[in-house]
Amino acid sequence: MHFGVKDLIDVLLVAFFLYQVYKLMKNSGALAIFSGVVSFIVIWILVSQILEMRLMGAILDKVINVGVIVLVILFQDEIRRFLVAMGSHRGWQFFTRLFARKNQGDENESSFVAPIVLACMSMAKKKTGALICIQQDVDLSIYEHTGEMFNADVNARLIENIFFKNSPLHDGAMIIAKNRIRAAGCILPVAQTASLPKEMGLRHRSGLGMSLETDALVIIVSEERGKISVAHNGNISVNISGEELQQILSGERPVTNYC
Repeated sequence: MHFGVKDLIDVLLVAFFLYQVYKLMKNSGALAIFSGVVSFIVIWILVSQILEMRLMGAILDKVINVGVIVLVILFQDEIRRFLVAMGSHRGWQFFTRLFARKNQGDENESSFVAPIVLACMSMAKKKTGALICIQQDVDLSIYEHTGEMFNADVNARLIENIFFKNSPLHDGAMIIAKNRIRAAGCILPVAQTASLPKEMGLRHRSGLGMSLETDALVIIVSEERGKISVAHNGNISVNISGEELQQILSGERPVTNYC
């Protein structure tokens, strides 16, 4: 049997797909279920294809026929996250930008970085808790409607006032999109992963959960420790400085898991 370049590409694509699925399941805490599904498929192949057990093979064939529906039910959140990650990947966005006109407002796209950094540093110093989501490619409108709608310029003092301890909106998340504050007091999905350290509370779990559901950059300011963290694409960087936060928001530094 001849093994050509096309076969090599086929193997590499399958390996890449399996790795992405594994990473997604690991981040979402569903790795044990995924391992069980893979084990079941291996047993099915062994029984029906290799050992050719007709009765047992027929039973497993029936289970496999409805297995796709069961998998969709079990992994509906993970499938959605995978499709969101694929659709919002920077490599795909390159092709859409080739046919899109550059908006004049894009030139001031990064003007919100300085106010956010100043506000986060000030809130960290005062140990004021905060949760700020910055929209990337995935639209966050469904999360905006869980809180109070805004349409305000990104201003450091306004951010601090919203997250002030006596403010009615301080417990929720702020959403920033297209250089504007769109909403505050929003409810975010909570990550169910057990890999987070115990000292990280609900804000960190919400920030990580949002980064798993969307491609948003999520800034978390800890009320207990007065530290700044950033979550993105299922990764969370904790205890970062103001300079590191500015580099992340400017796209000069990736978000990786480090403490």
